[in-house]
Amino acid sequence: MQMEWLVWCGAGLTALGLVIIAYCIAAAIRVRRANLPDVETRSRLQRIVYLNMGALLISALGLMSVVMGVFLA
Repeated sequence: MQMEWLVWCGAGLTALGLVIIAYCIAAAIRVRRANLPDVETRSRLQRIVYLNMGALLISALGLMSVVMGVFLA
């Protein structure tokens, strides 16, 4: 019961990461469909990649928190 908060916080972090990943997918699709010049497309996609990597980190930390909460419970 004491580690229940760790599981719920981890689940929240994981959900937040997944929402950001879904945003990155939608943003990348919009950029690709915009038919921008090559340099502009690469620049925008590069920013999306940085956001995507951060979202993956948040999701991984959330999943680690869930696992730790389950094992310590």
